[in-house]
Parts: sequence; structure tokens; C-alpha cells
Amino acid sequence: MSTEATSRAPQRAPHLASTSWRGTARRALAAGLATGAALGVAGPAAAAGPEPRPAAVQPLKDRWGDDTTGEGGKAAALDGVWRAERDLGSLSTITRAYGAQAVWATRDAAGRTVTGKGVTVAVIDTGVAAVPGLDAPGKVLNGPDLSYDSQQAGTRYVDGYGHGTHMAAIVAGRDSAVRAGTERDPRHFVGVAPDARILSVKVGASDGGADVSQVIAAVDWVVAHRAETGTRVINLSYGTLSQQPAAVDPLARAVENAWRKGIVVVASAGNDGLASPRLAMPAEDPYVIAVGAVDHRGTPDPRDDQVGSFTNGGSTARRPDVLAPGKSVVSLRVPGSDADRHHPEGRLPGDAAGRFFRGSGTSQAAAVVSGSVALLLQARPSLTPDQVKALLRGTADPLAVGHPAMGAGVIDLKGALAAPAPTARQAWPASTGLGTLEASRGGDHVVDPANGRALFGEVDALGAPFSSARWVAASTAGTAWSGGAWNGRTWTGTGWATGGWAPAAWTGTSWSGLDWSTRSWSADAWAARSWRGTDFLARSWRGSTWLARSWRGF
Repeated sequence: MSTEATSRAPQRAPHLASTSWRGTARRALAAGLATGAALGVAGPAAAAGPEPRPAAVQPLKDRWGDDTTGEGGKAAALDGVWRAERDLGSLSTITRAYGAQAVWATRDAAGRTVTGKGVTVAVIDTGVAAVPGLDAPGKVLNGPDLSYDSQQAGTRYVDGYGHGTHMAAIVAGRDSAVRAGTERDPRHFVGVAPDARILSVKVGASDGGADVSQVIAAVDWVVAHRAETGTRVINLSYGTLSQQPAAVDPLARAVENAWRKGIVVVASAGNDGLASPRLAMPAEDPYVIAVGAVDHRGTPDPRDDQVGSFTNGGSTARRPDVLAPGKSVVSLRVPGSDADRHHPEGRLPGDAAGRFFRGSGTSQAAAVVSGSVALLLQARPSLTPDQVKALLRGTADPLAVGHPAMGAGVIDLKGALAAPAPTARQAWPASTGLGTLEASRGGDHVVDPANGRALFGEVDALGAPFSSARWVAASTAGTAWSGGAWNGRTWTGTGWATGGWAPAAWTGTSWSGLDWSTRSWSADAWAARSWRGTDFLARSWRGSTWLARSWRGF
């Protein structure tokens, strides 16, 4: 990809691969699966050309599973036992169809198989639970817990909501029974980059509540500690409906700081539907990789694939960069979590162990891309973030029936690995970051359960006054964090301790006028307080739904 213009309107990269490996692989997958009406095998490909906007362009509803094509039933039809190889949303199918398994068979310059070794992916989310597949020693490194759960030992670090675990497992899950060379065995759960490490930076509480200031602080922390953690990728299956452009938004500035420090930032485009005129923030920022979802439509043939109707369509000013699988994706379940309790439809028929949970959204699509980037960076560690983005865009496969929201097309990981490193330098004007926190929240507010007061205005999640100009200067200089303090308040400890980054007790007055030190924090495993906003269904991480307005993920 050549040097991009200084306009903030994104340009399409040239297609570097003339042959669609993904199409060949998906057709081979179709041949390997059972055929017939139950699988809905597609007929001849539709003629290429502009795709009429489908009628169903509404955002996802209140169902996590969104299994409209009956993948669970098909996968368990043989004998009542769910089989990953028969489910188009399983990671076994996704890693085979989109190139990850082919990459696993290659070797890096040191002779190691390319499975994400040596690459850390920071998952800024609701935490990561130590469920099988994410419980191996060293697999998950707990960074600071910046959430409202951090003040209680029973809720610190853990994922009481279920979103972060789902994402981390897509990126880098790996069952303990998997041995080198057996990653492709569908009897085991294996993520896209099974030997990558996850750095969990928790910002969302057990009910999903999170303020945008917590996410900005988390990005700053990851940047400050990138060398000691080996972080090369940030996964943000998160977004707000910011009321200001990326050119001034503080969250946009934060992710651009990370990008310039060599960290690839992958962000979900949002789940408000193709008619939505903007992407979620920070996907709206033109530097990062904005990911939309591809919908398999219940068939293994890629020729009838479409942009997931829940994907934010954006406008000519900014579209998703690429698409990745985001329809009915099967990942790991957190038993007893908020999602698990409120959305039993996400569980799988025939999953006797109860390990798995299904979700649709651009969150899952972003996690697939983050794992893919980890593989690319192990194989080609000298790639810059701009080159990674150019490779993914330049080798993507356009849909047979196009749509503006597909961006460059569906990722083709094998093609990206094989393509020559492009000369790529993005040159959009930098975000000033001088906009407001309030506009960045996009109408989503956390609420203090003690007195019902919402967090408004230029105040961060702990109640400290926030000056965009002061923060920009500190973040740019790499001094936004001073020990365990951010924005003049102590959020966390100053070093590593047993279980992760050391915690710290919050002091001072919260935005609601109450002292943090006088609170009685619940000892319940999933703290029995609500930090969501007044609209239970549509605040912060989108409340009890799987589609997260702020974590516009599911």
C-alpha cells in the first residue's frame, strides 16, 4: 500500500493477491462437511455488482447466540453431541476456512511453528476468567484492574460479565490436551493464535459498567508497559457513539498514541446496523484497523457471504477496513456470569460439558483479526502497524456480492503472510484529543448505585477533574501513568504481585460526592451492585444484552 493522503477519508488498498485462497479453502470445507438441505449448501454464485441494502439492517437484538441458521442443531444432529467441525461458527471451522490453520503449518525465522509464540495481545475488556482453554500457566497475564470490581478481592481481575473471556479465547484459547502439531484436531478448542499470550486489562465491571475514561487509562497503561509485557496488539471489542469526530476525540488520540508506539490496534466497527452513518469510536479513527463482520448465511460456500447486517455501515468518510467472521461464533463460556445468567440461548445443544457460548457481533470479528495479527507478527516481527494494516487490506477478498461496508473485503490470512511487505505509511492528520470526555461517552453513563448519580462532564471514573489538554501532553510524553496514578489519582498498585498487577485502595471523593473509602464493597463473587446507566439495556457494555452499546461488541 502506498503512502496515504493526508485526508482523514480512508482509501482502499490495492488487492495484492489475484487468487482467493479463502474461497478455495471454504469450498474445500464445504466438500468436507455433510451435504444436503441441512447444511444449506449454496447454489451458483450471484453475479458481482453493487449489493442492494438488505431489509434486515437493524442492530442485533437481545440474544447473544443469534443462531438464525441453526448451527447448533446441525452440529449436534448426528448423535446429539455438538461437533465443532459441523458448526460454521466454531473456531475449528473459522481457523480452517480463513487461513489460520494453514499458517500454523508454516515456520518463522527461528524454525518455530507460527502459532503466535512471543506475541502478547492486550484485551481491554471485562477481564478474563480462568476457564479451561485459558487456564494454562502464563497464558493470561493480569494487568491492572481499572474496573469498579477492583476494590474487592473476590471480583478483582475475574470476568463477571463474560465478554472479555469470550474475546480472549477467540484470540488465543488453547486446550491443555493440545500438543504441538495437533492444533487442527476439532475435538479440542483452539483460538486463532493459540500460543499468543493474553494481557488482560479489566475496565468493565461484572454488570458491564465502564466509563470511557477507564478505557483511555487502560490504553495508556498498555503503552507504558509494552516492553515488559511484549504487547504488540490491542484488541478493543468496544466502542461508543462519540458525539465528536475522531480528529478531536480523546479515545481516538489514545489509540493513535499506541499505534505510533508500534502497537497494532484492532477495534470493532459497532453493531448498530448497516444504516448507521458512523463507526463506533475508536474504530472511527482512520489509523486503527476497523473490523466489520461477515455473515456466512448458513452455508460453507463463500460466494453467498454478506456483510453482517448488524455491522455499522459508516459513510464514505470512514468504513470498516476489513471483515472477519462474526456470525454465531462459538467461544468459551463463563458459568454464572451476567451473560450466562441472562442469555441461556447462547449455550450450545449437545455441549455436555457446558464449556461453550455463542455470540454474534463485530466484537468477535475484531478478536479474529487480533489473533490473525499475532500470527503475522510472529512470522514477520519487523512489520509496522501500518504495514500490518496494509497487508490485511491488500490481500482481503472482496465479497462476490459487494457492499460498501465490506471495506477491502474478508481477511485472507494465508495471503497476507505470503504477500511482500508493502511500503506503507499512513498520514492522516493526528487527532488532537482536545475534545471532551462527555462527548466521547456518546450518551452512555455509569451510575453510582449508592445514590443513583450518573457520571457526567469532564470528570474521570474516580471523580477527578479531567483536562484534555493536560492529558494529551502527558499521554504523548508517556507520563500519563506515574506509578499507580493516572490523572492525579491512585488507581492501582505500582508493580506485579501474586495474581497480577498489584491493586490499590481508592481514596478521595467520587463524582457522586461519596468517599471511595467509606463504601462497603460486596463480597459476592459477582459484586451485587450495578454500575450500569439508567437504561438497563443500553448503557456502557449495553447492559444485559450481548450487543454492548459501549462495548458495541455483541
